[in-house]
Amino acid sequence: MSGMSKRRVAYYYDPDVGSYTYGVTHAMKPQRMRITHELVSAYDMLPKMHVLRAKRATAETLTRFHTDEYIDFLSKVTPENARRLTYQGTRFLVGDDNPPFEGVFEFSSISAGGSIAAAKRLMEGQTDIAINWAGGLHHAKKREASGFCYINDIVLGILEMLRYVPRVLYIDIDCHHGDGVEEAFYTTDRVMTCSFHKFGEFFPGTGQIEDRGRGPGRGYALNIPLKDGITDESYKSIFEPVIDKILDVYRPNAIVLQCGADSLSGDKLGGLNLTMHGHAHCVKYVRSKNIPLMLLGGGGYTVKNVARAWTYETACALGIERDIDPNLPWNEYFEWFGPRYRLEVLESNLEDLNVKDGSLDRNRTTILQFLSELRPAPSVELHDVPREGLGEHLGLPGVRAHAPLDDMDERLAQHARFVYDMQNSDESPSEEEDEEEESDSSARRTRGRPGRQTRASKKRMSIVTSQYFDVPRLPPDYEDEDEGGCGHEHEHEHAGDACASAREGLPTGKRKRRFFQSIAEWDPVKRVVTERERAGVRQGAEASMVNGGGEKRKPRTRRPARVKVSEEREDMDVDGDVEEDEE
Repeated sequence: MSGMSKRRVAYYYDPDVGSYTYGVTHAMKPQRMRITHELVSAYDMLPKMHVLRAKRATAETLTRFHTDEYIDFLSKVTPENARRLTYQGTRFLVGDDNPPFEGVFEFSSISAGGSIAAAKRLMEGQTDIAINWAGGLHHAKKREASGFCYINDIVLGILEMLRYVPRVLYIDIDCHHGDGVEEAFYTTDRVMTCSFHKFGEFFPGTGQIEDRGRGPGRGYALNIPLKDGITDESYKSIFEPVIDKILDVYRPNAIVLQCGADSLSGDKLGGLNLTMHGHAHCVKYVRSKNIPLMLLGGGGYTVKNVARAWTYETACALGIERDIDPNLPWNEYFEWFGPRYRLEVLESNLEDLNVKDGSLDRNRTTILQFLSELRPAPSVELHDVPREGLGEHLGLPGVRAHAPLDDMDERLAQHARFVYDMQNSDESPSEEEDEEEESDSSARRTRGRPGRQTRASKKRMSIVTSQYFDVPRLPPDYEDEDEGGCGHEHEHEHAGDACASAREGLPTGKRKRRFFQSIAEWDPVKRVVTERERAGVRQGAEASMVNGGGEKRKPRTRRPARVKVSEEREDMDVDGDVEEDEE
């Protein structure tokens, strides 16, 4: 093995990841990670890598990208209470693609924990390539699950990288557009996203070649739309020149490669025609650039082909792809790979529509022209990243062990809510636009950006059927009367005068169904106050003891406590960082 091929590889795997199930008939099978691990082990690759089990991501760590409300929901949802916690299917888990299966939060924390730990290890120079096949869930949004993805581990991993380096390149070779990652970094030049995906009447309906970013991020989002049947040669003819141009113009300090295997030939939900070697060529080509590289999983719904591809790409990361036997060694899942029992995914006779209509050449020319128009690589001032949080260094207790909230705290929280609502209102389409969206197919269009669908629209697309469906509407007279509460307080138009008056004068005075602008209110400060009142703690007296005085308040009348607040958060680190890997 040549010096060029020798790389330090860190391989992240949690044995529990294959134990979860989306459902017997669901297309997503977490067991594919376990099968992949069995094949990697059978090929005796584990001794050649640093095998690690990452610390699972805490709820606080997940809120680096996702909203508090959404993470709180994931930590509580079960199949039994999902209907109530999703407000009759109108929030968080819309449609049937993302079922509320048992252990969804733990499954997501394994995926995110692996990607965050891999990013940290890579940036600290402890490895050259980091692998987390349980990651790559690129559809998850800030406050909503999408396309089988609940937590966007990729965004969390890139955010960890940005603490160390000024520029990160994200490459997505999944059959579906990497919309969640693109949305997260759509307005920044510190992350360039490049997605090669099938486009047309296909989930998620985004990723046009004209979608290039906004504001400072203009030009740093690249989309290469493909059609059915693309072959290895066609894919290589556009992948290599585009990546070369990106590296020349952008000069990234690290690369994240999402290796979704649904772009392989014969995938149940894909439509491309790549072989295992054609898919793995992307890994080998990016690896040859000698830039810190993180390899992540992603889609892939023909399980045995997913395991084959990721096993071979693990060998590519190690530089031993020419040394492994194409005949599969004996392993626990050997019978799954019949009748050929070989490490291969062959192409089918599907016609390559990209060559037939000349769209591949046009897209290549357009993308290279976009890149040539970019200014030189952006830079950013960086500071040394602390190895541990200040609170941990000083031996302070957890983040919850603060003095009771006083009037000043509540006024600041109210002001923060007011500012957030105002910003959210300014970005929301008008009532007239909403009515238009509901009445015709222009629902997938937003102001100034034709064809780009956002989470604010009233429609979603199913990854299984690639058909649009209407988001259910919460009945106007809906009231949560079930027992067991979800931690969200309900206040109606007649009651909640204080909340109604706080919204007076906002740009949107109309009652509209918007996230954070509905009958359900989420406010961590208000929740703490509510739970203390439910527990019988007199807030005014407690504040007087800590703050040396304070006016006693008249307690408010609230409904009886339904659920005891979990005390798990008290054990979180002050800085919320992922702890060191457990070898």
